[in-house]
Amino acid sequence: MLQLELTYAQEDPAHDPEIEAINAEAFGPGRFTRAAYRIREGGAHDRALSFVALQGGIVVGSVRMTHVVIGTTPALLLGPLAVRPEWKNRGIGRALMRMAMDAARLAGHRLVVLVGDAPYYEPFGFSKVEPGQISMPAPVDPNRMLACELVPQALENVSGVMRHAARAWTAFLK
Repeated sequence: MLQLELTYAQEDPAHDPEIEAINAEAFGPGRFTRAAYRIREGGAHDRALSFVALQGGIVVGSVRMTHVVIGTTPALLLGPLAVRPEWKNRGIGRALMRMAMDAARLAGHRLVVLVGDAPYYEPFGFSKVEPGQISMPAPVDPNRMLACELVPQALENVSGVMRHAARAWTAFLK
């Protein structure tokens, strides 16, 4: 049996249909009502900070980063992070996380936020945000609002509503 190598790459527009299929499989139709999805629909994600895992050229996992603004503070929203069920528990999600976080750090970003399970994301430097510090466009379990300071104290004095950066700056310019 031929064993195809697992590789990682920066996301490309050609990956979009497979990534959408993975997200549909992982999160179902309910994903469209989630607060993070509502923010992401405000504009594009950053392909330079988004990565895929490929098995023989087929996408088996994906992570995306989207530029957001919290109040007036720029940040990144991580997610969705998804791996096809038959490829779970092989370290693919962790590898994608490391790639995305390293890319964000190298690009000079200061803060990454997400909505997710603290036990999974804590090893990457994420911790719970103070309840009420960051507001989303839909209800979010405050125990799942997490942040990672890429620069010490990057979350200090940050508060307000999170919006897609494109939407926030458009509103600011009006």
